This record gives sequence, structure tokens and C-alpha cells, in this order.
Amino acid sequence: MTQDDQSASPGAPGRRARRVPTSRADRRRLRGERGGGKAGRRASGGRRKAPQPGKVVVKVILASLVSLGLATGLGVVMIYNNWNGNIARVSLDDQLGNDRPKKQKVAGPREPMNILVMGSDSRDCKGCGVDGESTNGLSDTTILFHLSANRKFAYGISIPRDTAVMRPTCYEPDGSEIRAATTYDKWNAAFSYGGPACTIRQFEQTTGIPLDNYVVVNFGQFKDMVNALDGVEVCIPDDIDDDVRNIHLKAGTREIKGDEALTYVRARYRIGDGTDPNRTRRQQAFIGSMINKALTKGMLARPDRIVGFMNAVTSGLQTDFENVAQMADLAVTAQGIGADNIKFITTPWAYSDKVSSGIEWTPEVEKLWRLVLEDKRLTPEFLKDALSAGDRPDGSASGAPSGGQPSDPASPSDDATSDAPSDDATSESASDSPSESSSGSPSGTPSGGAVNPPGGGLSTSGREAAGLCT
Repeated sequence: MTQDDQSASPGAPGRRARRVPTSRADRRRLRGERGGGKAGRRASGGRRKAPQPGKVVVKVILASLVSLGLATGLGVVMIYNNWNGNIARVSLDDQLGNDRPKKQKVAGPREPMNILVMGSDSRDCKGCGVDGESTNGLSDTTILFHLSANRKFAYGISIPRDTAVMRPTCYEPDGSEIRAATTYDKWNAAFSYGGPACTIRQFEQTTGIPLDNYVVVNFGQFKDMVNALDGVEVCIPDDIDDDVRNIHLKAGTREIKGDEALTYVRARYRIGDGTDPNRTRRQQAFIGSMINKALTKGMLARPDRIVGFMNAVTSGLQTDFENVAQMADLAVTAQGIGADNIKFITTPWAYSDKVSSGIEWTPEVEKLWRLVLEDKRLTPEFLKDALSAGDRPDGSASGAPSGGQPSDPASPSDDATSDAPSDDATSESASDSPSESSSGSPSGTPSGGAVNPPGGGLSTSGREAAGLCT
């Protein structure tokens, strides 16, 4: 039998079988002939597809977890299950009533998301006893996070705690009613009456915006998250010395963590103009700095910090997210959007005597809620006073690459919103925006004559009032 006969296929007598590649050179040549491998792609003129930022983050996190699991003898599944076990998942659907606002339909595979984040000032939790005081559990921080359907932009809208509001009827877990307020009360009081469910009811009934999810964070969790990031950078323009509240912070740019970080975001009377809305702006700047650091390459390259941060985020967190995977998807989306396309603003307000030391929304807030409902970008009148997650603590832009594609801020988010009803707010120019009140509601020029940065952003006088560096 010849060599050719020996290599012939048994089912095809006399037909020569393909020579089995035995050397590395043979295997490389064969891959090239089939169009596989680098050589084959180059020969066919194909181009390697650029990796998507979100997928890169997922791969880095998974690779980091695998490395950590192998190094410590722990499995990735165990870590993931631990995170899921940390979360206190509480569905509030039975407490939100049957009169919730309906979502507007949008074209496209995805829908916009609206998430209400509440910060509880309760001291009855691990790491929460920061000042020896006790409260009934108020929501001193309330932020609506809006994520666009096309996942190209996001913004957070803060509602100051002292905002006057008529609290609606709320419900206990057993279905019993919590009677509606008969007079105006402060926004944060709803949390003490009926917990996060009452704050959600209050938000949906007063804005007409349906919420997809909620999150409650306490003092202890906040400190743990900052510590897991190994501190967050801030810029304090002047020394803060408040003997009554035992708050002492030195001026300068540096990273702070733990109790010092919590003290900084809670400080009010010895920094800026002492108002709650401007303290809210400082909190927004801090959250933006946290987001910026959490998405940095240095953070993603440290498996220990990723695990530590996720432990801090999930530990005792109250939410209605199904699992960690849903929350991680939001983090990936934020990385893809880019820090510069994540904006923070405060509801337009004016001083009010409806509640003690209170404020109230101005008519411009209706335009703001309309933008959220129709999934549109913030218009110039609101961007004027916006902070960006990409801003440096000293007021300069970070220069970090943006994940999303910039576009006219007055344009719809995508084709998904092109069918939405037209709104004057979406075509309104900066010169047509409403005149300013003494409080800091939208206007073309801020109080004090300070000019806003090109393209929008909090003015010099606005940063000073919020206790931020300029």
C-alpha cells in the first residue's frame, strides 16, 4: 500500500485525504487559508471591531474576580452570592397604591429608567452613630437618577429636604392608610411617616413620573463606600470650624474618607451660604467625584478594591433591584455614558414661608419633569446650573474621555423619543429662559453678575454659595 493509499479516506477509495497539519507552520498556514486568525483577517481586509466600553468593564471585573478567587481560594460564585445575600431586597408594590402614574411608550429595544435614591439619616444602624443624636429616620437626601433609553446620557435631580410639599395618603405594609397631610410639610418628613414607600408615593404623586426602582443608603454604608474607594477628592475653599456640631475641616484639595467625608457632605452652617439647596449642590459634587473615581482604570485594576467597594455598596442596602447583576449593569452603562455626560441639577426653587426655613418649587419645575417623562436631554436653562460627574473638585473639567456622543442638549435622546409630543422646552434657547428669582431658579445670568462657563455649568458665584472651590 502506498503512502497515498494509507492517507486515503476509508469511505472514498483512491481519493487523497487532506494532509493533517503536524507542525506549527502548517497550522498557521491552514488558519490563514480558512480566513481565521490575525493573518486571515488581514488578508480579507477585515477590521477588528473596537471593544465596547461597557463590555470592557465587565471583562475587567470578571477577570479581577477570577484572579482574586484563585488567589484566595474563594470562588466567583461565592463572592457573587455573598453580594446578593448582603442586599435587603424589599418590594414596596403593595404600599404604592393603584393610582401610580403610567410610563410613556418609547420605540426601541430599551426603555428609560428612573431610580429614586434616598439617604436615611437614621442613627439606628451599624456605623450610623456619628453625632450622638437620634432621629425618626428622615430622608435628608433625595435624588432622581434618569437614565436615557439610548444609554447616551444620564442626570440626577436633587430635591432639597426643606422643600414644601403636601404629603399624599401613604400605606403601611399591612395596607392600612397613613392619612395625607392637611398642611404643607417638608419633603423629608414623608420618610419618617411611612419609610421609602411614602417618599416614593410623594414623588410620583407630585411629579407624575413613574419610578422603576429605588435605593436607600444610610450613613454607615456611605462611609464604607468612600473607604472602599480609598477616599474621594474634594476641594474646601476655607477652613470649616463649627464647635456646636463638632465639624472641623481644613481648607485645601485632598482626599477624605470615613467620618470626615460624612461630616463634609452634612456640613451646612459654616460653609457656603448655609442654605440646604447649596449643601445639596456640594453633595452632588461629591457624588460626581465618587462616580469618577469608581470608573477610573486604577480602580478597575484592583480586584481587592472592586470586591471591597461592592461589599460596601451591597451591605444592608435596601432596594427592589432583583440582584447584583442588575445593579452591575447600571455601573457598566454609566462607564459607557462617560462622566462628562452624567449631570447633576437641583429642582428650581424659591424661598417659601409655607414651612419653617423652607423653600418651594418654581413653575419651571414642570418643564423639568416633562423632560424626564419624554426622555429628553436637559435644556440650557437647566444645564446652566449643572454639575458634571467629570468636573474636578477645583471647578475645572476633568478632561476624561466621554463615553457617549455629545449632541445638542435640547435634542431628543434618540429615535426612541422622536415620537414624543413636542414641547416648547426642547426648542427654547438660553436667551428665552425664564428670569431669575433671588433663590437661584433657572435664568440666563446668575445672581451677582457671574457668567456661567461656556456650554453650561455652575457659575463662580454658584460654586462659592455651595462651598465649592472656584
